Amino acid sequence: MMRPAILDRAAQVLESRAETYGPADTALRAIAARWSLTLGRTITPAEVVLCMIDLKLTRLAHDPAHRDSLVDVIGYAALLAEVRP
Repeated sequence: MMRPAILDRAAQVLESRAETYGPADTALRAIAARWSLTLGRTITPAEVVLCMIDLKLTRLAHDPAHRDSLVDVIGYAALLAEVRP
């Protein structure tokens, strides 16, 4: 998959997720709130994004050819700009 195609795919996934789950910043705030309860400390939406990138990088380390994980890393990186303070 070439660079433009993978970037286009990441954009499509972000749009699809927004249609399914609502705006990314709202969803990430909700995840952060739940993780804050689970972990007993305040988690920010940016931390959620960074942790999700780490998860996807771990999966890519196991299978570097897994395109969906690569697309997800790109998508989460794009979302980081939306939730960084």
